[in-house]
Amino acid sequence: MTITVRAILLSVMISFLMGCQQGKVRSFSVKNLAKSDIDMVTDAHLQELNKLARQLLIKLYKLNPRELSKAPPGMTVDKRIHQLFSMPRIVQFAELGEPYGTTAVPVAFNPNFSGDRVFALMAGVAGMIHGSYNYQDEFFMLDEIDQQKLYHCARNLESIAWQLHHRHDKRGELLLISNSMNNATRETNLSTERLLAKMISLQDMMARILSDKNNRTINKVLHGVASTTLLPI
Repeated sequence: MTITVRAILLSVMISFLMGCQQGKVRSFSVKNLAKSDIDMVTDAHLQELNKLARQLLIKLYKLNPRELSKAPPGMTVDKRIHQLFSMPRIVQFAELGEPYGTTAVPVAFNPNFSGDRVFALMAGVAGMIHGSYNYQDEFFMLDEIDQQKLYHCARNLESIAWQLHHRHDKRGELLLISNSMNNATRETNLSTERLLAKMISLQDMMARILSDKNNRTINKVLHGVASTTLLPI
């Protein structure tokens, strides 16, 4: 293992352990004996990504309450979280059909789509993260991850952040509201941008760790944030 990888791993593990000290300390599990340091860091990254994705879902529904009314009767935000983040994962939904991951994002930004845009978008976000980690929820020795998929996922999240601000319906209104304004202070709440920025940073960091560990170069393709064409995962 190179010095660079050791330094990154040490930094990530210290941050993760500090987070554990602030919250509930993780209990020992026998299955952890089958995990390398990289596996444990990967698990920590994925857990944090899924937590941020759940927070993004909740935030988007608060800003776009009309979208939940387009869902099947009796649907709630908690049920949406269960649909997208339960284990084992669900990868097909009756109201969306086949789309999941990169194929679900265009549905959310299609002006002619009459369904729940927040759900379509989050099926895309959660699905891309899921796909970039080989559709696994936990990692052990001998498991391998493609750093290129993590890099692609990060660039796709950048594209989503851009589209949230620039994709409009036929009336010129944003398809999905991602920021709110404080009428008293006239300040814009950018919490969704911060959540996406954290997710992008985590994916780029994990891609770098794996690139250094495996001595494989990340192919940094030309992909502007304004591109609506998503990279394959």
